[in-house]
Amino acid sequence: MSQFYKYFRENMLALGLPAPESLYANQGLVVGHVETLLAALKKFGRNATMGELIGATTGLEKLAVGHTVWASYYIGAVIGSMAVATGRSLAGGTSLADVLELALRTGTHRPWLQSTLMRWPGIFDASVGSRHMYVQIARRA
Repeated sequence: MSQFYKYFRENMLALGLPAPESLYANQGLVVGHVETLLAALKKFGRNATMGELIGATTGLEKLAVGHTVWASYYIGAVIGSMAVATGRSLAGGTSLADVLELALRTGTHRPWLQSTLMRWPGIFDASVGSRHMYVQIARRA
């Protein structure tokens, strides 16, 4: 297991979200997977659920995420976790600015990303105590 994947998986699991190694083993795979999710999200809109994206996108069958989780939240968590893994692998930490800079550099930035990360800072900040509850908040009632 690479250090990148170790940190990525650790952050995703802390958020209560799956992180299959087959999809997220390295930064290149993460970017490719995020691009697939972003294309589907563009088609279905920001309020789409992961169930809608998985049902409409090939190659996501391995992603056993709660189908009622907002797709924008999950994608934000993946981008945030990618930044956390990169930051911890290289420098030991990650800020909101680091996440947004990485998203810009990898072409995964979207207009809604900053507001999603500001709403749920625990996506990239391990010091947020309630971060393990975020997945419950992101589910539709």
